[in-house]
Amino acid sequence: MFNHAPADYVCPFCRLVTGGEDEWRTQRDVVRRVELATAFVSPRWWPKNHGHVMIVPNAHYENLYDLPSRYGHAIHDLAREIAIAIRQTYGCAGTSLRQHNEPAGNQDRWHYHMHVFPRYIGDELYFTHPQQDFTPADERLPHANKLRAYLESP
Repeated sequence: MFNHAPADYVCPFCRLVTGGEDEWRTQRDVVRRVELATAFVSPRWWPKNHGHVMIVPNAHYENLYDLPSRYGHAIHDLAREIAIAIRQTYGCAGTSLRQHNEPAGNQDRWHYHMHVFPRYIGDELYFTHPQQDFTPADERLPHANKLRAYLESP
């Protein structure tokens, strides 16, 4: 329903969830996997909100309209865990969740995903755009390592 992916769309999130990689997403970016969802450090960063995390369903659903409730619940539960981990490890002052549907809603990848951003006083997240280039894997790794260490601790 209300889908926009072209017939030949190769989903980068499905590739990552099934253990693959591409030039922008590696398995080292993955910070947590649960039965229905996966969380990973995004390669696209905002100027003052580095290391934000994306959460995707482990099955391909293009947007919120298609997403079964059980996946939505799993994603939201994982978003809570990730938000707490970000808050504990990044030294930020808060977190924000963001999700987009369809081109008019600013969706540009055709697999449902939720963003979890670290927030800082005066960061102007909603008045800025992502950085032009994707952040290299070696710059993402310290963020992924911090989150994994926190999430794996007893």
